[in-house]
Amino acid sequence: MRDQIYKLKAQARSDSKERRADIYKQNPKVDLLRLSGFKSHSNIVAGFSPINDEINVWPLLYDLQKEGYDICLPVVEAVERSLIFRRWTPQSEMQTDRYGVSYPIEGAILTPKCVLVPLLAFTPDGKRLGYGGGYYDRTLAKLRAEGDVFACGVAYAGQEVADLPTDAHDERLDGILTEKEFRTFR
Repeated sequence: MRDQIYKLKAQARSDSKERRADIYKQNPKVDLLRLSGFKSHSNIVAGFSPINDEINVWPLLYDLQKEGYDICLPVVEAVERSLIFRRWTPQSEMQTDRYGVSYPIEGAILTPKCVLVPLLAFTPDGKRLGYGGGYYDRTLAKLRAEGDVFACGVAYAGQEVADLPTDAHDERLDGILTEKEFRTFR
């Protein structure tokens, strides 16, 4: 059964990467707009540095930072471990990890209660397909064990699919933010 789920996820990842690349090609300059209704559940928001053809979250992060939110970005300390989140400001000196993701070299380690999550695909009920490394699943499970956290996927609206294969360890999203809308699954 586990092998079957693995194969289904691998095919879903391949299909989702193609779909997202096509969406990006049609809309390469689309910035994620700050939509009414999106409010952080905390003054500490974890963003991410988009790679490849992920939707651009930088305008949102700059906007939130200007409004007084503490913004942090994920840092991979080691494979098979949870992410840590380091404070980011527009003045932060950045470095790129082996995945091509930029992160602040220095900054306080923060514990966010709102995590913006990159993804390849999502469903109408909050299932998420990531890249397969398990970083966000481990991190969200850890944060949820410590208290309430709002996991908000960030993607193009066209990345929504009817269903996705999942395992017991796959963490669900609490909401989704696209260039068209913000909605919650809770």
